[in-house]
Amino acid sequence: MSETIKVDIWSDVQCPWCYIGKRKFEAGVAAFGDEVEVEYHSFELAPDTPVDFAGSPVEYLSERKGIPVPQVLEMLERVTGIAESVGLHYDYDSVHQTNTIKAHELLHYAKAHGLQLEMKESLLKAYFVDGGHVGRVDDLADLAATVGLDRADVLRSLTENEYLAAVKADVAQAAEYGIQGVPFFVIDGKYGISGAQDPDTFAQALRQVQGEKAAATSTSMSTEEPHA
Repeated sequence: MSETIKVDIWSDVQCPWCYIGKRKFEAGVAAFGDEVEVEYHSFELAPDTPVDFAGSPVEYLSERKGIPVPQVLEMLERVTGIAESVGLHYDYDSVHQTNTIKAHELLHYAKAHGLQLEMKESLLKAYFVDGGHVGRVDDLADLAATVGLDRADVLRSLTENEYLAAVKADVAQAAEYGIQGVPFFVIDGKYGISGAQDPDTFAQALRQVQGEKAAATSTSMSTEEPHA
């Protein structure tokens, strides 16, 4: 039986390419055809953003990043079209630009309770598709309850900053790896894939790692001394 491959993914809840990359990675795993263990890690694209940013994503990108409005609109139209190609219906008119630190804390809470993958999907859908607010503690607790987490305990955890240190540790690890943009996929702790690549790219990388693991196991077994 082959050993399960672990994939660590750095991403942000308000990263449009992260949601697209998630879908492409999932398609790659399906093509690979074997079980893969996935763990999400925190990366903050805009840590200086206020929780209640008084403006739209267009205004944020234009004002904070210094990008002309026509260029921003062109960028968003392009990414919305690519999202549609993988079955995601982005609604930028309803997006609440916000700070995602609490969303990342919630993802660590969800991981501790065995529901990180469900929580990640719900946060991305809330932000890009449903017009939800992923920066406010009360809204996050409501969303957490929809995936089976205890709303009251989520409120406690987020209010107490229970997983803030874990978020910061993820961010520090990303810096150590030299990760400057997301999504970023680390396969089996040694191969990095940057960006929302095609499913085939992920499937090929997973097959390569699986082959290397099988070869290493075979070599290890062949070098063992036979028992008397």
